Amino acid sequence: MKQVMDYIEIKVPAKPDYVGVIRLTLSGIVSRMGYTYEEIEDMKIAVSEAATNAVQHAYAKDEGGEVIVGFAIYQDKLEIMVADSGKSFNFLEIKNTLQPYTESSTVEQLSEGGLGLYLIETLMDEVRVLNHSGVTVFMMKYLGGERENHDETNSRRETFEERN
Repeated sequence: MKQVMDYIEIKVPAKPDYVGVIRLTLSGIVSRMGYTYEEIEDMKIAVSEAATNAVQHAYAKDEGGEVIVGFAIYQDKLEIMVADSGKSFNFLEIKNTLQPYTESSTVEQLSEGGLGLYLIETLMDEVRVLNHSGVTVFMMKYLGGERENHDETNSRRETFEERN
């Protein structure tokens, strides 16, 4: 098991203006790690989707709230956590109500509201969603390697949830 080299965490108000701050933080971290331009753009899209979902859906308009983003830096990968403490949703239930999508699905075939989940799962190597006292999305991207079988890696790899 490889140890976390560094861990960075930021907490921002759950407002659209701060999604850009999250993207810039991510960009700075992954640029230093040596990811390719394409990988960096993929991660920025996935993290933006997760953060935007928290901003738009976690809290009532006048409730306020925060989004916490954690970056666990390893020698060969980056684990990203996007968490809120707002109202939870059942990820599997929502995913199952959306029409199924495959690698050959076109954007036009996706249900409205399903594009964010589709993008996150497609762009990252591993994705887990927990909904306990809010929603937490865990995403992992390996450095310089091809994506492994998604279903197998979720059950074999250590994640934030198992460490904490």
